[in-house]
Amino acid sequence: MIAVTRVKPYICTMPLKLDEGWNQIQLNLADFTKRAYGTNYVETLRVQVHANCRLRRIYFADRLYSEEELPPEFKLYLPMQQKA
Repeated sequence: MIAVTRVKPYICTMPLKLDEGWNQIQLNLADFTKRAYGTNYVETLRVQVHANCRLRRIYFADRLYSEEELPPEFKLYLPMQQKA
């Protein structure tokens, strides 16, 4: 099966590959809207997440924030390595 981006009048679907373990993903909705539909992003009406993944949080922001700017509850902490 070939994964492709599909653009229809009211929906755009695209494949997304994740690595093992936790992933942190940022999607630029304004850029996607401009590329897919040639228009400006206005609003998100629905976010659909399939049952085969676990999420910690989904949030919308006006810009991409650095790790230092994020509040502690939005940071992704990786497990510490045990010293032998």
